Amino acid sequence: MSAPRTALRRSLAAAAALPLLAVALTACGYGSEAKDDDAKKSNVSADGKKLSADTVKIGYFPNLTHATALVGIQEGLIAKELGGTTVKPSTFNAGPSEIEALNAGSIDIGFIGPSPSINGFAKSQGKNLRIISGSASGGVKLVVNPKKIKTLDDLKGKKIATPQLGNTQDVAFLNWISEKGWKVDAQSGKGDVSVVRSDNKVTPDAYRSGSLDGAWVPEPTASKLVAEGGKVLLDESTLWPDNKFVITNIIVSQKFLSEHPDVVEAVLRGTVNTNKWITANPDEAKASANAALKELSGKELPAEVLDPAWESIQITDDPLAATLQAQADHAVEAGLLEKPSLDGIYDLKPLNKILKAAGQPEVADAGLGVK
Repeated sequence: MSAPRTALRRSLAAAAALPLLAVALTACGYGSEAKDDDAKKSNVSADGKKLSADTVKIGYFPNLTHATALVGIQEGLIAKELGGTTVKPSTFNAGPSEIEALNAGSIDIGFIGPSPSINGFAKSQGKNLRIISGSASGGVKLVVNPKKIKTLDDLKGKKIATPQLGNTQDVAFLNWISEKGWKVDAQSGKGDVSVVRSDNKVTPDAYRSGSLDGAWVPEPTASKLVAEGGKVLLDESTLWPDNKFVITNIIVSQKFLSEHPDVVEAVLRGTVNTNKWITANPDEAKASANAALKELSGKELPAEVLDPAWESIQITDDPLAATLQAQADHAVEAGLLEKPSLDGIYDLKPLNKILKAAGQPEVADAGLGVK
């Protein structure tokens, strides 16, 4: 039996016996699975090299679109590459708070959506972060009340939720509205469609109460709405070339990348191996992600939500850089962002080194990489 499978069974049993709160997990550190205490103390990595940092602080969301982090930490696949360097995870519910944590040094590496990555980079004038890998594509849907909305044209005059002003889904929905020729004030959300900013945790309840007619949201919120009787009217992936667009990046503080490139590389080896394991073992990976969510929130997703949500998310090492530029352009057009310079937002050299060594194709930065 593989180590990830054994770990999965242990984690499922532990989750069933003792659900943990997110605070408890956030306070815990995950170190090497190696039994050699001396190796741990000396930070010897999986390839036998001593690493330069005792710990690496990783931030992510308790969300299926952050499956690489959920599974990679749950299964020890990231920690395995770090040897004695301890992984200290922290969870966030919004991109801006994760960017603040990165800026403050509370985390070193984060899994995060494109809009917070763009905003963080632009506000710091390109000095705080780099995108070092992709993580996930897709997993965003427009779900509506089928009794009120039959076609896309029926959205006019209706109340549709997005997670947060200026977040990735909010920008996408405002851009879609604009392309329909409808007018909405981006800040207030008022116009031909009422754009209601609603936290993903409360959106299903608001939909159930009738105060929302639908929502443009990521998974698993979209599938939760379907379980409440909603209907998927549009999958955002159909709006993008090859049905792919970045939903989750991996970012690193420039300071940490400069001071601990070996640790960053080890984390990336862990994420590449995690993505490979997820792709090869989708059912086990889905169960692992759900077990991680249970540990973080005390509640696992039911099958009617988990299965369609997982199916709609594509795990990938490719940051899909051209789609990040397009999303930035959409935010500018909506009036939510002054046109930013994204030159240098990517540093994909460590990732491409790892992919090349693994015999996998390298990925592109769309001309936005460090020179």
